[in-house]
Amino acid sequence: MNILMVNKFYYLRGGAERSFFETSRILEEHGHRVIPFAMRDERNRQTPYGKFFVDHVEFNQDHSIAEKLAIVSRVVYFRQARRRLERLLRAEQIDIAHLHNIAHQISPSILDSLRRHGIPVVQTLHDYKLICPTYNLLASGRICERCHGGRYYHTIGQRCNKGSLSASMLNAVEMYTHRALRIYQRGIDRFISPSHFLRRKLQADGVSTPIFYLPNAVELAQYQPADGQGDYCVYFGRLSPEKGVRTLITAVAGCPQLRLKIVGDGLQREELEAYCRARRLANVEFLGSQYGEELKSIVREALFVVIPSEWYENCPYVILESFALGKPVVGSNLGGIPELITHGRDGFLFASGDSEDLKDKLERLADDEETRIRMGRNARQKVEQRFNLASHYEQLMEAYDLVFRR
Repeated sequence: MNILMVNKFYYLRGGAERSFFETSRILEEHGHRVIPFAMRDERNRQTPYGKFFVDHVEFNQDHSIAEKLAIVSRVVYFRQARRRLERLLRAEQIDIAHLHNIAHQISPSILDSLRRHGIPVVQTLHDYKLICPTYNLLASGRICERCHGGRYYHTIGQRCNKGSLSASMLNAVEMYTHRALRIYQRGIDRFISPSHFLRRKLQADGVSTPIFYLPNAVELAQYQPADGQGDYCVYFGRLSPEKGVRTLITAVAGCPQLRLKIVGDGLQREELEAYCRARRLANVEFLGSQYGEELKSIVREALFVVIPSEWYENCPYVILESFALGKPVVGSNLGGIPELITHGRDGFLFASGDSEDLKDKLERLADDEETRIRMGRNARQKVEQRFNLASHYEQLMEAYDLVFRR
């Protein structure tokens, strides 16, 4: 098959891009031809199809009045994206389109072109954009579902987009417009959800398009498991309030015998480092961003991994990677996390935001080597059985087949 793979970024930026590139790689390894469509950027991977990509834009910069008006048009309905995709569709024979994140930089304007050409469309959902104007069901750092049922005006009152009134108004207008025109419902044949939690949230909000469950997967050959003989646990990921790292540090402060290594960077890093200095927490170490084998080595030698999220995670690669390295995971009981961690078998769940409950789980795992090793081996076995790439490909083909038989 010739598969059009669409995502607004064409470089490794986060989990959505990882899924985008991994899916492309799996398809190509099975003999399919993958044709990308994205936004131009100097960080992009090389591709002969870059000439069709849409122009680059940075939403976080200062813009003139004219530029702001152009951004409004781009977010709601980006005509350039539709025109450039039309050029690509005239140049290439496409059997199916697989969309990932398209909001804002590309917009759903491309759905009109795909429908006009009679191309079946699936979209993998990596966040809550279909029901939340700012993607993440968060407001002021806390879980928020006030926009449920299309009440997007709450976005304006709460200034959900980084405290900006104008940006929040644009998000609300975008959502009201797309909902009124049913642009996603008319343009997408089937959604793909990496978690049951996300699927249920969408259905509860009235999304009627069929949703196919397909969790993320990892390439097992790239992860060599180990029981881990270090004296530390590890967190790796973004450092921002919704990730719950402050709660984790508070819990570790009560476990002086256990060290915590924090891998990652983000807006909250300076605040968290100052918090540790003020409390003289010698057992917390910030390592900054680490990648590839360096990161795997840190995790492989750890006792276990902690995912203290205080927002609705979807299907975090962090958990699957940790499992693949033979690490049990202590995770909060929110979103899609409980779908991955079986409490007492391959990790522990704790009440999100509750540092005392988290402290109890950390101590239980740190003090019990036999349980730790058993859980880590169960974790690796789970990934081998349920989250391997061979199974992922088979299920992806099933999702594609369903839209061909619509």
